[in-house]
Amino acid sequence: QVQLVESGGGLVQPGGSLRLSCAASGVGFSTFSSYVMSWYRQAPGKERELVAAITSAGGRINYAASVKGRFTISRENAKKTAYLQMNSLKPEDTARYYCKARRDIVDYWGQGTQVTVSS
Repeated sequence: QVQLVESGGGLVQPGGSLRLSCAASGVGFSTFSSYVMSWYRQAPGKERELVAAITSAGGRINYAASVKGRFTISRENAKKTAYLQMNSLKPEDTARYYCKARRDIVDYWGQGTQVTVSS
């Protein structure tokens, strides 16, 4: 069973940066490398939304319009880890951030990490 653990969240001032990590366990390097890795976020009272996604070899990357140019998704298959570098953070980026691994029609989710952007 694949397990995903997010880390790196916290409280940051507007304009600041955070780097989120999503570490996978219970899966080998080869299998992890086949997953499409995504970051989602959910703010209180709002639906969960896709923030960014990266294909297995990193050849295709997508971002939500609201974060394009500020966030960067990446992955290190050898470490079975995906990252989300978040720069120029805004109060509206405040949410719980979740990592998802997908292969075929199967999704695996982490428990999330809280990001709060406030002065």
